[in-house]
Amino acid sequence: MFAQGRAVQEFIASIESAIIAATGLEPGSFSLESPRKAELGDFAFPCFLLAKRDKGNPAQIAGKLAEQLNASLEGIQATATGPYINFQIDRSDLARSLLGSIRSQGALYGNSEEGRGQTVVIDLSSPNIAKPMSVGHLRSTVIGAAIQRLHDALGYQTVGINHIGDWGSQFGKLVAAVDRWGGEVDLESDPIKALLELYVRYHNEEATDPSLQDAARAAFQELESGKEGHVRAVWRRLTELSMQEFQRTYERLHVHFDEIRGESFYEDHLGPIIERIVQSGVTEESEGALIVSLKEFGENVPPCLLRKSDGTTLYATRDLAAAFHRWELYHFARCLYVVGGDQRLHFQQLKYVLQRMGVEWEPKVEHIAFGMMRLPEGKMSTRKGQVVFLEDVLDRAVAEAAKIIAEKNPELANSAEVAEQVGVGAVIFNDLKRERVKDIEFVWSEVLSFEGDTGPYVQYTHARLLSILTKADAGAIDAAPDWSALADSAGLLLTLGQFPGVIRKAATHAEPSEVTQYLLGLAREINSWIAANRVLGQAPGVMAARLQLADAARIVLHKGLALLGVSAPESM
Repeated sequence: MFAQGRAVQEFIASIESAIIAATGLEPGSFSLESPRKAELGDFAFPCFLLAKRDKGNPAQIAGKLAEQLNASLEGIQATATGPYINFQIDRSDLARSLLGSIRSQGALYGNSEEGRGQTVVIDLSSPNIAKPMSVGHLRSTVIGAAIQRLHDALGYQTVGINHIGDWGSQFGKLVAAVDRWGGEVDLESDPIKALLELYVRYHNEEATDPSLQDAARAAFQELESGKEGHVRAVWRRLTELSMQEFQRTYERLHVHFDEIRGESFYEDHLGPIIERIVQSGVTEESEGALIVSLKEFGENVPPCLLRKSDGTTLYATRDLAAAFHRWELYHFARCLYVVGGDQRLHFQQLKYVLQRMGVEWEPKVEHIAFGMMRLPEGKMSTRKGQVVFLEDVLDRAVAEAAKIIAEKNPELANSAEVAEQVGVGAVIFNDLKRERVKDIEFVWSEVLSFEGDTGPYVQYTHARLLSILTKADAGAIDAAPDWSALADSAGLLLTLGQFPGVIRKAATHAEPSEVTQYLLGLAREINSWIAANRVLGQAPGVMAARLQLADAARIVLHKGLALLGVSAPESM
């Protein structure tokens, strides 16, 4: 076990505590900044707040305060530069403490217990039964899974829920299509794509064949009635076939769920939830339908429709039932719906209904919106059959990775396994490297690129570091380190020290791209450092220090990739 040292956050805490003791400022009333120039120091404290309070000259205040702080700080030098106090951590102390902290904690580095005793519920993925998972489903799945892992790292109890779309009028349409044309497609060998063909055909022909609409409407009414019979039997079979297909894809994406519940789970909850909303006094009748008016939130906000005039319920009814059920089960600190931005109005209406009902936990319900995945020719549409299947994307990415591995490292022993790790990792990383709210155009050449700002680049960096560590003589890393050999590596050390804060902010913002961008920056820094600092074949103390830095970077890259759901191959 390595000696537990101070992580960068602890140096920051020491500086802030010293400032509070010397000035009487309230904790949380200020924060340290980055100096205007890196050579000025590692952190900076502007004295304008003190100058305003004490009606003094900020530069003079900085000069006097720096002297006081130097008398109380250990291993940190305070220097006044105009109205700022710049702080520089002793390089040997920084290296020894930070690398000791990272290597002692290993895969737990960056974790905390700040979420202990609190539950975060995450609604993610949520594909529709009887439709193949398209590349459009990738976003909710990998974004939501990454958000769950981030909260796990902070000690929260998380509940990942796959809220399967297995209810609604579209199933009446699908049953009608199966009844009409089911004998014309192969439902046994490739059921999901056969069902997609039927679904597209229904929408192509319903406009000219009113009997199709009548059959679909009757099938859905029978499904909602709870009656056991032909319609429910077909619906159950479609559900079974779909879940088998989905599970294969989830395993490849390293995504697991704590609960898999279809909308149908809430069938028995719909009557009670409607009664509960009615009892709250916020509903009204409109042309035979039951609605909640939302005009108080804006003239253009449409009402929330709870029950249609024919007695059938809607998506909003089922989501309200699910929200109350989740609160009663978990009393969550956050309830996150990782759903595309095109559903923003739906979740606004959901929250507005809860507000009108006076539900105290409504602020804990959050729509984690993300941009749409589009084809160059426009938005994907299942109805039009204009989709790219997720399974095809993963297969092509793995095939491309296998091709590159065969060219660059033909002797790689476990090439098929590495190709799967690199190919799937490339797809996940490509999705998570942008801010989630931005739309993404699905371009094959970009998804399959393994150079530049990509997952394979970060994976390669991890494998490169591991190769260096493996080639070192036994015991070389544990020799007495010469920390002065890392005097010019403070920037890289501070980047490693930022990792716990990156996890915390990414979880708070529900923004996995903050981790992705951090990893890309770290990979660039460590590769530049390797180019400028030979690690092997040095004096024992120098080599030990550099090996420990390489090992710490490897640990952080491995942990960061794991948070994203991307594997870290040992060789590539």
